[in-house]
Amino acid sequence: MIQRRFRQVDVFTTLPYQGNPVAVILDGDGLTTEQMQTIARWTNLSETTFVCAATDPSADYRLRIFCPASEMRFAGHPTIGSAHALLTSGFSPKQEGMLVQECGVGLVNLKTAPDGVSIALPKAHFKEVDEAARTAVEDAIGAPLLETPVIVDLGVAWLTAQVASGEALRQLKPSMEAISAVARRVGANGLNLFGLDGDTPEVRSFAPHEGTPEDPVCGSGNGAVAYYLRQRRGAVDYQARQGRCVGRDGHIRVVHDGDAIWLGGQAVNCIEGYIVA
Repeated sequence: MIQRRFRQVDVFTTLPYQGNPVAVILDGDGLTTEQMQTIARWTNLSETTFVCAATDPSADYRLRIFCPASEMRFAGHPTIGSAHALLTSGFSPKQEGMLVQECGVGLVNLKTAPDGVSIALPKAHFKEVDEAARTAVEDAIGAPLLETPVIVDLGVAWLTAQVASGEALRQLKPSMEAISAVARRVGANGLNLFGLDGDTPEVRSFAPHEGTPEDPVCGSGNGAVAYYLRQRRGAVDYQARQGRCVGRDGHIRVVHDGDAIWLGGQAVNCIEGYIVA
């Protein structure tokens, strides 16, 4: 075993302990998949990442992302948090102001700026579900949906739906068991809900069967909402909020640029040190 550089980064906030933490092992090369999964279970965060040497010459680095139960192809807040950890540890990108991350969905472009890191969201794939799934979701959350949910898959497949308002969303006390059942039935990683306060989306993301009952501030979940909203109201930039139901207050920025959707936010290092592995 050797000492490997470690950061715990709070994402979508400038205030420590108000965003979504991610554990970042900056020296991931040499660890097996089994060792990475063991460490992810031990940190017990929604995601733990391992920065490795890129295998694609176009990429700055390769990122492997694990939740407590399994490896993930892509996730939003770990991508932003890992980029922040790299940049604040002295990493020099190939192109100033840009990073290229290699991960399970291929190459992901990132912009870096004083106001944080932004991701060019992977292309989303939509999958319709039946009315039985809508009924099951409404039973699970104890509230009506505005329309039948849809699966939005950006590497993480979120069953995504809108409720009456942000306030209605914050009042929900959903059944984790029922959410797990409907997500498994439709082949989704979790349930992703949002409501509008005026033009501002509030988001809640639940993935209990993946080991995360409620994600404090979810990048891929907000990415799914961004694609969902663009289908319905066009390319409107906005800032979303998430986490107030679990004692956090994350802020997620969504900006459209042609066909691309950039999702970003700020981050702060909360723990710096070493992990032995």
